[in-house]
Order: sequence, then structure tokens, then C-alpha cells
Amino acid sequence: MSTFVTKSGVSLYFKDWGEGQPIVFSHGWPLSADAWDAQMLYFGERGYRVIAHDRRGNGRSEQTWDGNTMDVYADDLAELIEHLDLRDMIMVGHSTGGGEVARYIGRHGSKRVAKAVLVSAVPPIMLKSESNPYGTPIEALDGIRSGVAGNRSQFYLDLTGPFFGYNRPGAKDSIGIRQSFWMQGMMGSVKSQYDTVKQFSETDFHADLAKMDIPTLVMQGDDDQIVPFAASGELTAKLVKGAQLKVYKGFPHGMPVSEAETINKDLLAFIQS
Repeated sequence: MSTFVTKSGVSLYFKDWGEGQPIVFSHGWPLSADAWDAQMLYFGERGYRVIAHDRRGNGRSEQTWDGNTMDVYADDLAELIEHLDLRDMIMVGHSTGGGEVARYIGRHGSKRVAKAVLVSAVPPIMLKSESNPYGTPIEALDGIRSGVAGNRSQFYLDLTGPFFGYNRPGAKDSIGIRQSFWMQGMMGSVKSQYDTVKQFSETDFHADLAKMDIPTLVMQGDDDQIVPFAASGELTAKLVKGAQLKVYKGFPHGMPVSEAETINKDLLAFIQS
């Protein structure tokens, strides 16, 4: 098992497969690097070096009590990137991982980055306010915290419905995808996952997006029930200079998993463009 110890002494698990131009994947909440399996296999088979880590407190990485903040997540990722000496890399972040990618560039710059992709990502800011009327109300976020702190196991099973759009009429349900989500969620630290709710919802990424000076693709489904499109992808594409926006009719928040065939082809087209 590949692990890396940060300067603060935290052990992080990561996958590093293949050779070629590196693609670095940052996973969403409350998941792990395994959420990118479909992309890791697809791009690895096409001559890319694919890297994905379990964020601290998630998956097989160390479960820390402190340090569950977006700044620390970005700094952990920066240390891993430097440890592997990755250059000319493509950064791909889903949901909370999209915030991690933006914060990495905001704090560490883009000298090692060739392109970036934000998929169903939380920037510029998820929390509803007077200046962000289409965001998520604090009451809904408090409900997520209550679910994590309460019967976390049942909460994660229930969350797979809106996460993958299985609660929509006519949706083709997948028990396997639901179970994989549940397993990844339950592998993580309840403390980290509880803390991260505030991080993915209340972190303001406007300054980070302004520093994204590399070609950027923003991808999101218009039926995202977790991160509202009008408060995220639609705004992010306007805030990142020269960003491309690709909107998927009827696709859910978890589209990199449930709609992997479509997403992979579009990712490849952008990377090769």
C-alpha cells in the first residue's frame, strides 16, 4: 500500500499507476480515491499516469482530530505533488475535491499544472446568503451534520438517492454503486467528515478561482441535487478566465461514477485539446 507522511506527520494513502502525463484526481465528500476507479482505469489504459489520494480522515489515510480544513487539504496535496515531483499535470476535482483543486492553485500556484477540471464542484461558495441566493440553506447543511453525527450508516445509504439521481422517476438504480458509496463513507473518520461539511459549504473560493490561469473545464449536470448548478458551475465558469463550461442535461451530482462513459470521453477530449 502506497503511503506518504506529510511534514506534520500525517500518513496519506495514494494510488500512483502507469506512466505518461500525470492526471491527479481529488475525490468528493465523504469518499476516497476509489471514487475515481472508472477514470483511473480508463486513463491509465490510454497512456496517462494516474494519481489519486485519500484525503486525511478519509479512506485509508490517517484519521486526524485536527487539520480538517480546506487549507490543510490543499497543503497536503501540494506536499504529495512535490514528493512525486509531478509536473505538467492535469488536476481533476469532484465536488469537495474541486474546491481542493481551486485552493491548491490559490495557495501554491499553477507552475506544475497544465490544465484543471472542476466536476460538480463546490466553488465559488455553496452556502446560501443574500449575495448567493441560489446556494444551499444553512438548515440543509445542519441536516447533513446531524446525519453524520447520528446514524451515519443509514444517512449515507439514504444520501445515495439524490447523490446519483436514483430518486428521480425512471432512474436506473444500481445497488453496487450505492454500496460502494456507503463503504467509502464508512471507512472515513466521523470527525473529519463532520468537520468537512463546514469546509465544503462555507469556504469562499472566489480568490482562488481568480488565480486559475490555466485552461479549465467546468463540468456539471443540470439536475445536481447536492451542489446547486446555479450557485456553482454556472458561476465558476464565469469567474475563471477562459473557462469552458459543459452542462449535462439530467445528470446527477455523482456523474463521474454513474455516467462514467460520457464523462471520461469528454475529459479525454479536453485533455487532448
